[in-house]
Amino acid sequence: MTLKNQDLTYILGSVIPPGDALNIKKNYLALFISFDYSLAMIKNKNHKSITVLGAGAWGTAMAMVLAKKGHDVCLWALEKDVVGEINRKHQNSRYLKDVKLPESLVAEGDLLKAAENRDVIIIAIPSLYVLENIKRLLSVENIREGKSLIALLSKGFVETDKGIRLLVETCEDYLPGFYKNSLIYVSGPSHAEEVAQGKVTGLISASLSGINAIKIRELLSGENLMVFSSFDVVGVQICAAMKNVIAIAFGMFDALKELSEKFGDNTESLLLAAGLNELQILGKAMGASHPETFTSIAGVGDLDVTCRSIYGRNRRFGREIILKKLIEPYKNIDEIKAHLNQIGYLPEGLFAADLAHELIEKHHLKMPITQGVYQVLSRKQSPLKVVNGIISSLTRGANGESQKQSEIKL
Repeated sequence: MTLKNQDLTYILGSVIPPGDALNIKKNYLALFISFDYSLAMIKNKNHKSITVLGAGAWGTAMAMVLAKKGHDVCLWALEKDVVGEINRKHQNSRYLKDVKLPESLVAEGDLLKAAENRDVIIIAIPSLYVLENIKRLLSVENIREGKSLIALLSKGFVETDKGIRLLVETCEDYLPGFYKNSLIYVSGPSHAEEVAQGKVTGLISASLSGINAIKIRELLSGENLMVFSSFDVVGVQICAAMKNVIAIAFGMFDALKELSEKFGDNTESLLLAAGLNELQILGKAMGASHPETFTSIAGVGDLDVTCRSIYGRNRRFGREIILKKLIEPYKNIDEIKAHLNQIGYLPEGLFAADLAHELIEKHHLKMPITQGVYQVLSRKQSPLKVVNGIISSLTRGANGESQKQSEIKL
């Protein structure tokens, strides 16, 4: 198989932002030379053995998509009842209701057995538990020898001995050297419920290894799933983690539409735009490589759907903080985390806000929405006081003074 000019143009357009397409650096040339082998391999070996770790809504939906494409798919679930239901009834009513799963999709409760001898391992575990499971996977031969391609779907930051870090770099520190700069991070505006229903959806496959980004792009792409590749692993991860924090604030604003005449769609769009700016601020501080990431589906696209969709857990969490006074029984953010079983769902923005607060202080950043959400969750300020503070910060002029605004009261 020989790459033609139009193939290179297509690759350039999908991997490198358009502004860079005419300025190819030397390190990209080696990438293009190896595309002959990579793309030929993709076309010649369509059937793959794939394990998806994590049978939550997103992991289940991704496993379903891959099984329908004819791959040999195993879905690892922690809960025995979930494993049994998937294998016997071909459904996952706990996490993805009213969806019929392919009969070829097999669930497994043993993590190490699920990961053995697989071409691809896709990690869809909540960020809080990713690292402990990566450590367990080190005993699996195909991972120990770097034979399995590993992609991450999890969203959030990781608290480590080296400080607050992103998922990809943290996992690479523990995995064998084969995986350095080779892991793939997948994200985008993709509620599991709609992916499972076959709604047209777009994703970003990001890796410092262009070949690996394209391998996952080709693996996931289908009739209703469009996947684009990117080198900006840091930027895509920042967007994926921080959009959940902004969505909590959005949920609070959305709830206030029902309680105050001062809140409406315009107010929410104001918050959304300011939230996108905060994603960019933190992304720049942490080394995001392409500004275009934040205006792509990984940035504004994912932020929009997370804030506005009825499926969004973080939006729901923000709404219930206002409407149900959900967190009033708890003294601080740690108590909220400890009582998630009482809340009944896992809003990942809760954990991201806590860790983002530390990153903001470390890098001396001004991010009033994120800091406001942290203040609410840590029970240091009331939701209404924080909302008023956010509005005040959004109207602050170049001289640092806020335009006069009447305080929101209920």
